[in-house]
Amino acid sequence: MDELTESIGERGILTPLILKPKEDDPCEYEIISGHRRFHAAKKAGLETVPAFIYDVSKEEAAIMVVDSNLHRERILPSEKAFAYKLKYEALKRQGARTDLTSCQAGAKLRTDEAVAEKSDDSARQIQRYIRLTNLVPDLLNMIDENKIAFSVGVELSYLNEETQYTLLGDMEELDCTPSYSQASQMHKNFVAGTLTEESIGELLRQEKPNQRETIKFSA
Repeated sequence: MDELTESIGERGILTPLILKPKEDDPCEYEIISGHRRFHAAKKAGLETVPAFIYDVSKEEAAIMVVDSNLHRERILPSEKAFAYKLKYEALKRQGARTDLTSCQAGAKLRTDEAVAEKSDDSARQIQRYIRLTNLVPDLLNMIDENKIAFSVGVELSYLNEETQYTLLGDMEELDCTPSYSQASQMHKNFVAGTLTEESIGELLRQEKPNQRETIKFSA
């Protein structure tokens, strides 16, 4: 924020804010995109800022917010996940077809494809990002911190909240994180109704391929 304030103080706002009229008072406006630029401009002492005004619905405003945030230089997986979910739900409320089910393998919905139109991610990848919003906060933070791989998080997102917290307890006790194959097996066992507290611990205790000691001999 300090760097942005300094930049705006020197050069002004180069990219105008996007506003929409308030529903209860059309003479006032709410910011759709540019909150940080607005606050930085106030800190820099600017009295006016450039802005575009669009008379759009809540759904259209939500889509514009997401499109703006997704083009940030740095965005965490969790931020991207909830941004895609927000846009997906906004498009769905506008009447996009959603009569197909999604899965890890990537059944493509028309809504997903609409989200993907202005994204670098495919419809399948967007659906996988949205899956991450089903993770409990501690697991989601571990993905943001690169302690758990994205693909592992997608598999774990199919576990219910209680099972995810059981897994977290075992991860802390055993000081380890699940591999993709372990997470995938937990997903399959959970769907089959065979995943228990004991089986979670047993899976985590399994030796991972990258943990096996190897010895090499020269010719």
